[in-house]
Amino acid sequence: MHGGEPRDRASDSLAEPIVQTATYTFASTSALVEYMEGKVEREEYGRYGNPTVRTLEQKMAALEGTDDAVAFSSGMSAVTTAILALVKSGSHVVLFSDCYRRTRQFVTSFLDRFGVTSTLVPPADVDAMQAALTPQTRLVISEAPTNPYNNVVDLRRVAAICRERRIRTMIDATFATPVNLRPAEHGIDLVVHSATKYLSGHNDVLAGVVAGPNGLVSLVRDLRHVLGGVLDPHAAYLVHRGIKTLAVRVKQQNASALALAQALEGHPRVRRVWYPGLASHPHHAVAKELMTGFGGVVTFAVKGDLASVGRFVDACRIPRIAPSLGGVESLIEQPALMSYFELSTEQREAVGISDDLVRYAVGIEDTDELVADVLRALDQTA
Repeated sequence: MHGGEPRDRASDSLAEPIVQTATYTFASTSALVEYMEGKVEREEYGRYGNPTVRTLEQKMAALEGTDDAVAFSSGMSAVTTAILALVKSGSHVVLFSDCYRRTRQFVTSFLDRFGVTSTLVPPADVDAMQAALTPQTRLVISEAPTNPYNNVVDLRRVAAICRERRIRTMIDATFATPVNLRPAEHGIDLVVHSATKYLSGHNDVLAGVVAGPNGLVSLVRDLRHVLGGVLDPHAAYLVHRGIKTLAVRVKQQNASALALAQALEGHPRVRRVWYPGLASHPHHAVAKELMTGFGGVVTFAVKGDLASVGRFVDACRIPRIAPSLGGVESLIEQPALMSYFELSTEQREAVGISDDLVRYAVGIEDTDELVADVLRALDQTA
């Protein structure tokens, strides 16, 4: 609620003011000189900083337990800028293969044009990660939990191995939120969030955040000044407002997702459920040690083909069919159609996406009603 916020605000406002300006004025040339000489801290130009955005950044640093944080216009802007700040031509990046597909695309295709090589390793396989490290490795990237299978890598082992070799680590913790997991506490260097998801929590804004130690965040912020992926003040206000209710929303989503996963696991029409709160999940033990809650995304496979699974999705009355997650409204999707439509069934299966897969992003609706709705849809389309 209050972490990272100033006690006193302009005009004695309780809510964070939206400072809607592109530039800032100086009272005199001497005031300008004082600023240029570093004698006063203030804003100069909108691409370099904004008071509303800065309050959000300070709040995120407080939530993650890091020195600082820097905000961006989207989660992908946060990811790409952070990566670019840490690598150069000749660098090598190790990426867990179940990272977000656009992150994989950026690392494996875009960076390759500039002489940055990469190696993909199997999900949560720390031994494979260690074997992939080279003298040129500068960065290891993963998510925790991952999309869509909720894999949870052992962050402590990753951090220890990389720290010994002076390799930077970056974790996308969007699925977890700082309520369920704080990667910096386990030795991770940079923590990334798509603030579009749980942090804002209302499916009405795009934003991203990178949190970490002062030195690394300064590098990322300086590059943001150049690349220009700044967050506008009104969007920053919306994310800041959303964070006020983050804890209560995530606790409700944790509870509903666990109840939904448990109900699905025992249903005859469900082939398998992937949720780290279930003992059947391959990384349940690691998740129990690292996380205080298991998140609001449940992935499961419904017995049948692409069309029959689609009929089940259509029969669900509460969730809306849409990409994204983390908002107050429940969302449902078939990854084979939403994110991998251009691929054939065989090509999708080669990257681990089966035609019977469903991803359910739980909102804050009543738990019993959410579960009953899904079970009714399964029975109705049997």
